[in-house]
Amino acid sequence: MGFSMLGPVFRQMFKKPWTNKFPAKYQPSSTTKYLEAVGAGKVKLNPPVPTPPGFRGKIIYDKEKCIGCKLCLKVCPCEAIEFKEKDKKIKIYLARCCFCSQCNDICPTKCLSMSNEFLLADVDPYSKELIVE
Repeated sequence: MGFSMLGPVFRQMFKKPWTNKFPAKYQPSSTTKYLEAVGAGKVKLNPPVPTPPGFRGKIIYDKEKCIGCKLCLKVCPCEAIEFKEKDKKIKIYLARCCFCSQCNDICPTKCLSMSNEFLLADVDPYSKELIVE
């Protein structure tokens, strides 16, 4: 019983990884040395894997099309959307968003859509990059 996983473990050790090594094939020992090697053409950068069709990335909001109907607020399971009464517009907190696309589907004017942008990591959940207005 204790050794039943040894076979799968050894098989996995010699398989090729399924992930794309991004942005470089090997981790640089020093960032400055790495940047110099890229500039000299010694290091090849790996392009990121393209996103599949229908990928749900960062939300794009077209303020001009928005009519302030608040339907997106009602369907958002994470309560990531806030309504600004003064402007009759919305504010989306991407740190709370689960990228379910329900707000995009219900919007009558189609002012919300999903982009292919997926690199959204940040230490501050309220940074300008993680708030869509």
